[in-house]
Amino acid sequence: MSDIKRMEIGTRMSKIVINNGVVYLAGQVADNADEGIKEQTQNMLAKVEALLAEAGSDIEHILSATLYIRDMKDFAQMNEVWDAWVPEGHAPARACVEARLARPELLVEVSIVAAQK
Repeated sequence: MSDIKRMEIGTRMSKIVINNGVVYLAGQVADNADEGIKEQTQNMLAKVEALLAEAGSDIEHILSATLYIRDMKDFAQMNEVWDAWVPEGHAPARACVEARLARPELLVEVSIVAAQK
């Protein structure tokens, strides 16, 4: 059986779980929830990058992303930020669904699975 490594462990969840060279990130939301979809998306993705680096990975190693967006009216603007962030040739498998998030001011959340480098 392989070792499971948990990082930034809290009562409810770990921000990072690593097993067999695969990195699982807890859902990430923006810290700047008082701003618009583009700013929230940029902030959220910066948090993803930092967590991936902590786990020995990076955005070129993302395998899968699931995005949760409060209102699909913001889909195009969120994608503008996403498309500029993902390195060419490294687009992960991705799903995007409209969903109610934990707080009404949150506009977007992402869950990431990545390979370690």
